[in-house]
Amino acid sequence: MLFAQYYIECLSQASYLVGDPAAGEAVVVDPRRDVAEYLADARAAGVRIVGIINTHFHADFVSGHLELAEATGAWIGYGEAAAVEFPVRHLRDGERLTLGDVVLEIMATPGHTPESISVVVWEHAGDEIPYGVLTGDALFIGDVGRPDLLASLGASAEQLGAQLHDSIQHRLMSLPDPVRVFPAHGAGSACGKNLSTERSSTIGEQRRDNYACRPMSEPEFVALVSADQPAAPPYFHHDAVLNRHNREQRRLDATIAPLDDAAIAAALATGAVVLDARPPAEFAAGHLVGALNVGADGRLAETAGMVLDAEDRIVVMAPAGLEQEVALRLARIGFDRVVGYVPAPEAWLGDRPEGETERSSRLTVADLDAAVAGGNLQLVDLRNPGERAAGTISGASEIPLAELSRRGDELDLAAPIVVYCAGGWRSSAGASLLRRRGARDVSDLLGGYEAWAGSHGPTV
Repeated sequence: MLFAQYYIECLSQASYLVGDPAAGEAVVVDPRRDVAEYLADARAAGVRIVGIINTHFHADFVSGHLELAEATGAWIGYGEAAAVEFPVRHLRDGERLTLGDVVLEIMATPGHTPESISVVVWEHAGDEIPYGVLTGDALFIGDVGRPDLLASLGASAEQLGAQLHDSIQHRLMSLPDPVRVFPAHGAGSACGKNLSTERSSTIGEQRRDNYACRPMSEPEFVALVSADQPAAPPYFHHDAVLNRHNREQRRLDATIAPLDDAAIAAALATGAVVLDARPPAEFAAGHLVGALNVGADGRLAETAGMVLDAEDRIVVMAPAGLEQEVALRLARIGFDRVVGYVPAPEAWLGDRPEGETERSSRLTVADLDAAVAGGNLQLVDLRNPGERAAGTISGASEIPLAELSRRGDELDLAAPIVVYCAGGWRSSAGASLLRRRGARDVSDLLGGYEAWAGSHGPTV
């Protein structure tokens, strides 16, 4: 059997290539939008990709089913409840797909979304125990898919929670303990709150260790899995809808072009946003006024989707050699309106006239203590509920970064603001967003809450 997992750290997203080399056929499950790696690996293994299965309508990235179908002629499969604009093969609960000696059995596991399915993989048709199960966003390692995302588009969290209880407790937990579990996401994804860094497990391990897999009543389950979920990035709704549509495809050889001074000036004059993907320290040392800082050294795609809008025209400013990578990460969440990139950012910024660039204020813990003592300070905790459970700084407003763009009016932009996150990376993005929105005096905390707690001890 051919079985390969593909994992991208920026989105904590996993996809799979499964097939039978002897029969020369394979299926890709939950593909990302840049599909060249699947095509290359299929060629190397001597298999033809005959099918593409999406376990559900993904909200956190744009699936590559259209690109892969265009390149291979493969059918696109979804669960029976899926309604889409493109030709689709509706996969029934219990349906078995044969790839030579390898069998894929469809298991309806709604709850994260109404159309969610899992794919049970049998290495040999006659095996007594399956090789594994691809659980999509129904079952994670250490967690289950949240039932409250906008990806449901019409179904309530209570309805989906009840479905998820049945999918987890009665369907997936009915599989034998040795069956391997391969989810669509790992730690860091906003599709759950307690995802493990492990990329696979077994049903037996999840039955023993996963808080949501213990036997419990439906109300208890729904309350437990719904509590303290991270704020969903604004782009989730955009992607959940886009994945249903017959959207524009991304070319396999897609690149963005360097811009000269005239092109940059024209783009900015017509409302384009500069996404500065340099590390926060470099951004703080000098950047274009109004630029948004989301470093390429972190979760760029998801975080960019928190501070940018999908309709924004974007000029990329990135460390040398990472310009195309930044554009690719944006394309993975459907942010395709990239105008081009600024070559040699430091040199370009150094040539700007006075008033076009600025430095960022970043405070040490001692600086923050002095500012708090001085009064008239708005302190904002950008972390998610699960992170704040371990402690927070007294007096801080709780506005997760994913909600800052729509809740900015809760702050007085004319008064001093200090934002912080866990370690200082997200706070640079949040501070840059507030500056772009007109904040006159905004700083972020170096080292974040970890640095503050290391000096003061945690405050619950």
